Amino acid sequence: MTSPEPITGAEYLARSLAANGTTHVFFIDAILRRTLIELGGLGVQRVLGHSEKGVAYMADGYARVAGRPGVCFAQSVGAANLASGLQDAYLGRAPVIAFTGFKPPSLQHRNAYQELNHLPLFESVTKFATRVDSAAELPRLMRQAWREAMTGTPRPAYLDLMGHTADLVETGQVREIPGPDPVFQMTLPPHRPVAASTDIDRAAARLLQAKKVVLIAGEGAMASKCGKELLALGELLAAPIGTSLGGRGLVPTRHRLSIGCVGNYAAPPANQIVHDADLVVYIGCDTGDQVTHTYRIPSIETPCIQIDIDPAELGRSYPNTLGLMGDPKATLAALIAALGRPQRDSDYANRSAKIVQTWRDTMAKRLASNDVPIWPDRLCAEITAALPEDGIVVADTGWSGIWSSTLIDLNGEGQTYLRAAGSLGWSFPAALGAKCAAGKRKVICWSGDGGAYYHITELETARRRGIAVTLVVNNNSGFGQSWVGIQRQQGNRPGNPAEMGLFGPTNFADVAKVFGVRGIRVEDPAQIGPALREAMAADEPVVVDVATNIDVRAPEPWAPEGT
Repeated sequence: MTSPEPITGAEYLARSLAANGTTHVFFIDAILRRTLIELGGLGVQRVLGHSEKGVAYMADGYARVAGRPGVCFAQSVGAANLASGLQDAYLGRAPVIAFTGFKPPSLQHRNAYQELNHLPLFESVTKFATRVDSAAELPRLMRQAWREAMTGTPRPAYLDLMGHTADLVETGQVREIPGPDPVFQMTLPPHRPVAASTDIDRAAARLLQAKKVVLIAGEGAMASKCGKELLALGELLAAPIGTSLGGRGLVPTRHRLSIGCVGNYAAPPANQIVHDADLVVYIGCDTGDQVTHTYRIPSIETPCIQIDIDPAELGRSYPNTLGLMGDPKATLAALIAALGRPQRDSDYANRSAKIVQTWRDTMAKRLASNDVPIWPDRLCAEITAALPEDGIVVADTGWSGIWSSTLIDLNGEGQTYLRAAGSLGWSFPAALGAKCAAGKRKVICWSGDGGAYYHITELETARRRGIAVTLVVNNNSGFGQSWVGIQRQQGNRPGNPAEMGLFGPTNFADVAKVFGVRGIRVEDPAQIGPALREAMAADEPVVVDVATNIDVRAPEPWAPEGT
């Protein structure tokens, strides 16, 4: 059998990506130029950004909506910046494939200009990181990077290609015909293993014995697309359903069993309800400090069941845990079948629903506030009203995450909520990537002004590439989440606390216009809705700058006394 005619590494990489459904790549010059030229000829959109972190965030947002790897490139000198941009994808369980170039061995360990050892930079933010020393290795290592990014807990992978701009791999020869490949055509989740039947039976027995069961779903549940099964289990057990921020919107947030996000960024009812449970079921959800209010909710001795595709997560934080290793959707279906049709006392669920409704009633006035400066609560209500049935909300970290995850309601079906896993400024570039994967779906980005400053230059990218995202800036001229603490710690000591937490004022609508982007300034609460509808009706990027009150506090999480 004759081997195929050789092609260049650039041709192989471009044709493989295009043949297997990659629609966009995100990059900073100068890297993989030959590949980018090939990609352009194959119809793949090449999105040139303004920072390595920005393009990493774009690839992250793309991956979370597409359910397959987002691809980003950066040259050798930008490798450290690209690595820092993968932190959110790693923590948020998003599959991203990152590429950089490195100088050949003859230039290593000789103070080569702009050169560092890249692999250690990527070790803590990837599942898989390796060098590609020749074009011949590219097919094998590309497949492995794809497998690592997509299987188990999805997370980034990294390939460092020989050549400062990856030119030595690009110009080398590959003797493999690129085309549709089952590895590259994976979508999340690529595999649906079911937990062992003995573990399913043990979990069913525990659930039937417990009177107050609460379910908490996270990023893994979202990736598994198990909303229907989650809701079915909740109804079967009369169990309230909470989520991490990464699981927000998996079930309708107005459903009678929904209690909202739990942990450090929770609305008050959620933590109170979880604290009262006698069995907590974590579904595709880690048990880190963020989702457990620093291990106070539930208390560390609380019995738990944990369903996760990654066995390393089972019982990681709570010692009294029955672990079920499997895909959440498939394992929930098996668990539902094992439970049958039990008779359940609905007192806990009814009491929980009443707690949630009482809290919602107390918030109604804030959501309808006509105060000026505008209350962020009112902004949340207007986004809920304006968001299309298949709309996407992309939120930053800090108060942006708290406001949006507690007060923007989602239908649990067509709507999607994406949030930063901790990197301030993530949301706008991520929203651009999400829109690239979303087609005609509308994307609203919620950022504070503190977050918007990080990557405001990507407004130029949005305009140039016609990426129609509505950027909503919750503009309070400072770091609102920190402002009260700064003032408290300053106390009566001499000095100006504003130097530590305030900036501006800046009109981001005016900033948008400088970039050639439509900008709408909102200072009257009655104009929020019309501004949002105008922005989303436009097939172009639009900035809606909303002047809000820095002294209005976001909902604060409940914690038991003395903790």
